[in-house]
Amino acid sequence: MALLTPQGMKEVFQFQKREGREHLRKLLNWEEFDELRDARRSILLDTLYESVIFAVGKGFPWVEVVQAVKFTEELLRETTGRSITEAVTILGEKLRDYQRQFNTTHLLALCDYFHNTFIRHYKLYQYVLGQDQELNLTVTRLEVCSPPQPLPLAQGTDRDQWRHEQQVAELDTAEVQKRTDILLLKEALNLEQTQMLQSAFESPEEALQPRKTLRREVLEHLVSEAIHIQIACLQELLQHEVQVAFDILDLRLQKKTLNLNAPLSLLPSNLGPAPRDVSPKVSKVNKGKKAKVKK
Repeated sequence: MALLTPQGMKEVFQFQKREGREHLRKLLNWEEFDELRDARRSILLDTLYESVIFAVGKGFPWVEVVQAVKFTEELLRETTGRSITEAVTILGEKLRDYQRQFNTTHLLALCDYFHNTFIRHYKLYQYVLGQDQELNLTVTRLEVCSPPQPLPLAQGTDRDQWRHEQQVAELDTAEVQKRTDILLLKEALNLEQTQMLQSAFESPEEALQPRKTLRREVLEHLVSEAIHIQIACLQELLQHEVQVAFDILDLRLQKKTLNLNAPLSLLPSNLGPAPRDVSPKVSKVNKGKKAKVKK
């Protein structure tokens, strides 16, 4: 603790937390350590650093901030392995020993601080600082890919415009998908119709006929069944085509609505030349010339 000075505590407080902890480690004359592998020392350093922040926040003079850090380090060391009753007794004794180092207000604040932090979570402090912990550390190296370099802002797209373009593109994609689905349905129905007709023409009854000529009744039945198959397939196709036509009209209506509500940046900037104002005098002169010409 010989390197703990008021100026050193001031520097610790002025740094950000990471740099402040590192500076405090150097002032404590500790060797460098691995924060992950030596969790006990890391937590101890955190506790001492928090005591600096607490003391400065309560308005302690820099001399008393040094004493607060020393008080914290001694309390943690002397209570290691002790029961909570013994820890409370040690805290009271140390407050009496340090009563000349702090004024009454700051001494009471220091007492409240350790009662609300150290004593309240005493078992946790003892578990972390008083026992050797088995370290089970798994290190995985991951390759992090940085994001691509963004385009210049001049080549960027306004957010509302980009959203509008995305919505229009989704509607166009949905329309193309509808048309593709109806084409696939046509192919499927044609294949099904061919199979049904082939199955009807190759019926067992016809296969047993010894003669090559067909009877009138059989021919009429085959024609009637073929017409029925074609009508059924055509009816199903028409139903789907009508439904797809309505869906496409709805998509186009949505697209038209989107275009009507397009952002201002999408609207044409040049709407044509503005009509020129014709003054009353010029209008009268023109009328006069027309009258003379008629005469």
